[in-house]
Amino acid sequence: MEYRLLGRSGLKVSVLTMGTMTMGGKGPFAKVGNVGVDEARRQIDQVLDAGVNLLDTADIYSTGASEEIIGEVLGGKRPKGVLIASKARFPMGEGPNDRGLSRHHLVRACEASLKRLRTDVIDLYQVHEWDGQTPLDETMEALDTLVRQGKIRYVGCSNYSGWHVMKAMEIARRDGRVPFVSQQIHYTLQAREAEYELVPISLDQGLGILVWSPLAGGLLSGKHRRDQEGPAGTRQLAGWTEPPIRDEARLWDIVDVLVSIADGRGVSAAQVALAWLLGRPGVTSLVIGGRTEQQFADNLAAADLKLTEEERKRLDDVSRPPLLYPYWHQRNTAADRLGPADLALLRPFLDDPAG
Repeated sequence: MEYRLLGRSGLKVSVLTMGTMTMGGKGPFAKVGNVGVDEARRQIDQVLDAGVNLLDTADIYSTGASEEIIGEVLGGKRPKGVLIASKARFPMGEGPNDRGLSRHHLVRACEASLKRLRTDVIDLYQVHEWDGQTPLDETMEALDTLVRQGKIRYVGCSNYSGWHVMKAMEIARRDGRVPFVSQQIHYTLQAREAEYELVPISLDQGLGILVWSPLAGGLLSGKHRRDQEGPAGTRQLAGWTEPPIRDEARLWDIVDVLVSIADGRGVSAAQVALAWLLGRPGVTSLVIGGRTEQQFADNLAAADLKLTEEERKRLDDVSRPPLLYPYWHQRNTAADRLGPADLALLRPFLDDPAG
């Protein structure tokens, strides 16, 4: 297992992170999975044995049940070196202050997560989604307080837009607060929008990138094919709507290339999709989940798969997003003054101006 620094922090995390959204099976999360304590124990042992050192959860996953299961499995005696990440923002009650990123809700949410997880500290605490009604000054101050109280060690964000991330980072710098060390984003061969702003920002600001749903909810697993219905029990057929499919024909073109490369290498399409992501600029770790030990076993094997330049080019070409403004204008007129963060998006277009 390879380990990478999480942004500009000194914390090293495995290139694969265990996602736990499948644990609990309560409410809408029943569409994702219904893994109980016994199966969760086997899965956690499996990924830890493979070298994974980060478990990712959130208070909203099955309304706290995912955190409770992790706490039950680890029994309040976390193995040495095992890191826990959690998140807060979404509703955890019916009251008007039981959601959002106010100081009131964040402190209460963190303390509740610590209790469910049966731990004294959360290694990476992430704000799970933007809150446009709470001043960012208040959110960053609350996170800073939790770090200084020893309840959390590092802070990150998830599902922020580019300007949200930059505003938060500048407020942290201005006020001497603890800044984000990472962002958790959706980024796949099927959905490469993060390359416009979020990946360049991560490179420029020294943020680690954790990728959620790196197989696009199973769409890139190879189980779903053109003109074929996927297997029963998959998220898409269960009514899980993330990510949206905006261009179905393009999706199947991507899957065709994935399957072709996978067949040629004697591996699964899922492993190829994960290996592609692990070679992208700025990516630190992929959050992998599963209902079964077999799914985890297959995904874990991606950590050792290295794609050739020709294979990567085939995948890049079939999935490349169009250049939006102002990026096509920068490609045309600013090519002599681009920096490393700019080139994370623009380099392929400079090599192929017609792309």
